[in-house]
Amino acid sequence: MSDVEFNKIALVGIGLIGSSLARAIAEKGLAKEIAISTRSEATLARARELGLGTSYHASARDAVRDADLVIVSVPVGASGAVAADIAPALKPGAIVSDVGSTKASVISQMKPHMPDGVHFIAGHPVAGTEYSGPDAGFATLFEGRWCILTPTPDADPVQVARLRHFWETLGSLVEEMDAEHHDKVLAIVSHLPHIIAYNIVGTAEDLETVTESEVIKYSASGFRDFTRLAASDPVMWRDVCLHNKDAILEMLSRFSEDLAYLQRAIRWGEGDKLFELFTRTRDVRRSIIEAGQDVAAPNFGRYPEK
Repeated sequence: MSDVEFNKIALVGIGLIGSSLARAIAEKGLAKEIAISTRSEATLARARELGLGTSYHASARDAVRDADLVIVSVPVGASGAVAADIAPALKPGAIVSDVGSTKASVISQMKPHMPDGVHFIAGHPVAGTEYSGPDAGFATLFEGRWCILTPTPDADPVQVARLRHFWETLGSLVEEMDAEHHDKVLAIVSHLPHIIAYNIVGTAEDLETVTESEVIKYSASGFRDFTRLAASDPVMWRDVCLHNKDAILEMLSRFSEDLAYLQRAIRWGEGDKLFELFTRTRDVRRSIIEAGQDVAAPNFGRYPEK
């Protein structure tokens, strides 16, 4: 067994992140019991078929009883309701965390419900794919990816260290920051790209001069890569937009200003400005590859070669 073993870990929500956690926890031997909960009977039955846990519960409250670590993996808009539901069953000394990509909102929703003696430490593994559901998970999802913890000032450093060690054992690189800073960073590196992708794909669908068959037929170009982002869970991204509104609107405003600059450069044939911009952005891509956060393969290494 690992030296960060928990006697019981409860996973509330068993989609991509939750099912990947279940697989990784079992593979690393981080818990004697893995309790799985989801409101969907079909999803719960599928998790059981896949053998993702040691117990399965339609009630999140039942799942978290006697758990040493509880990880909530639900759309951020549902965080408060889940916290209120599980609070009476949480045992003293338990760590409660989450995986949502907005943190200030999640903290404001969940922390007020936490009983005395329960350690709430918000978190966000910056990892995922466009797929969802218990079949989409895989144990190596978190390896070499960042997990950001946003403990509040009153968080117990010992428990924060335990949670950090848990994620590091799953292969994550762990960073700590305050929730507001996290939300601003994620607004530009994740939320805005997804919003732009949804918008571009929606624009293409709405064009009367281009048929849907042409969009699909010729999508082996930049458009194809936007569709990968735009295929992400619509419930999750609806909630992200609503619960990180201020930071997203700020980044959208800055993006609109930069887009207007690009529009003027194209209109007036200012090739030097276009070349300068495209050179700078290519350097950003190279930096991401050098940091180990992607690969240089044409398909980004996301699909095995045939």
